[in-house]
Amino acid sequence: MSGIRLRIGLVAPVATSIPPPRSGSIESMTGLLVDGLVRRGHDVTLFATGSSVTCARLHATFARGYLDDESLWPWELCELFNLAAAVERASAFDLIHCQAEYYPMALAYARVSPVPILQTLHHSPSPPEVALWSRYPEAPFVAVSEDQRRRLDGLNVVATIHHAVDTEAFEFQPAPDDYLLFLGRFTEGKGVLQAIEAARRIRRRLVLAAAENEYYRDVVAPLVDGRDVVYAGEVDRTAAVRLLGRARALLYPVQAGEPFGLVLAEAAACGTPVAALDRGAVREIVEEGTTGCVFDSLDALVAGLPRVLALDRRQVRARAVERFGVDRMVDAYVDVYGRLAAADARTLNTNQPRGSAP
Repeated sequence: MSGIRLRIGLVAPVATSIPPPRSGSIESMTGLLVDGLVRRGHDVTLFATGSSVTCARLHATFARGYLDDESLWPWELCELFNLAAAVERASAFDLIHCQAEYYPMALAYARVSPVPILQTLHHSPSPPEVALWSRYPEAPFVAVSEDQRRRLDGLNVVATIHHAVDTEAFEFQPAPDDYLLFLGRFTEGKGVLQAIEAARRIRRRLVLAAAENEYYRDVVAPLVDGRDVVYAGEVDRTAAVRLLGRARALLYPVQAGEPFGLVLAEAAACGTPVAALDRGAVREIVEEGTTGCVFDSLDALVAGLPRVLALDRRQVRARAVERFGVDRMVDAYVDVYGRLAAADARTLNTNQPRGSAP
C-alpha cells in the first residue's frame, strides 16, 4: 500500500501531554511519530490529553494527564477509557496503533475491533506476562529493540523499530564542560549509585538530573555534596538538551535491562559519548568505539572511561543523525501500517474472521 493515504488512530498514554513537558520517552517518540505521519499526508487522529500539541486531529478524553490531576485514578482505568475512545471510532480508521507503557490493554479488543490494532510496548516483559498475552497470538506487536523482541517470543511481532529523536532539537556541542552526567529516574535499576561510584573513582564531577522521589531522598541525597556530586533537579526539555550537550560523557550503568534507552540516542545526538553497562538493548543503541563503549562490569567501565572521553564528538553526532532520525522511524511504521491494512482488506474480502480463539 505504498503511497496510499492511511487513516490512523494513534493511542498515546494519558499520563501527561504529547510531547511531555519534561522527561518521557514514550510521549516524546509518540509526538515525533504522529507529526511525521501527518507530514507524509496520512490522516491521523491522536488520542491523548487535551494539553497535547500535535499536527494531527486531537481527541481528548481527559483535559490533563493523571500525573497532573490526582482525581484521575486509578491510572489503568484512565488508559482504558482513552483506548476505548479509539476503538469506539474504529470504523473511521484503517488501523489503530496503541502505545502502552506496561500492559498491552488493547489485546482485549483484538477480536472485536473492526480494524487491526497494533501495539508498541515500552516494557521488558517477564515470561509469565508473555504467557498471558499469548491468549491472543494473532494480535500484532512492534518491538522497540531486538532485545525486547526476544522477550516477546511466541507473540506476533511484525517488526522491530528503534525509537527516533528529533536530532535538530539536540544541538551539537563540540567543546563540552568538565562534568559527567546521569540523566534518568532515581531507581535502583537505573544505576545512579554506580554512576556516583564511577565518577568518584576517576575524580570527575557528576551532575544528576531527575525528579526527586523517595529513593533519591533516602539513598541518593546523602551522597550529594554539591561539589563532586551535584543535583540539578528535574529539568525540562531545553535544560536536558543543554546538560546532555555540555557533558563530557553520559554515564549509563543500568542494573536492569531496558527495552531501549532513549537517553542514549539523545546524548549521541548532541555529540556526547556514552559509557554504559551491557544490559538490555544497550548494544543495539551504543556503537562500540564510535558513539560510546559498552562494558561488562563497573570496574571495566571505570577503566574504560578515558577511552570514552577521547571519542570524536562529531562522529558521535553524525552516527546519531544517521541511525535515529525521525524519517527512518516513520518510514518503518508506515510500512507496517500498510502491510496490516492490506492484510485486513484481504481478510474482509474473503469473509474470513480476523482472529480465532486459541
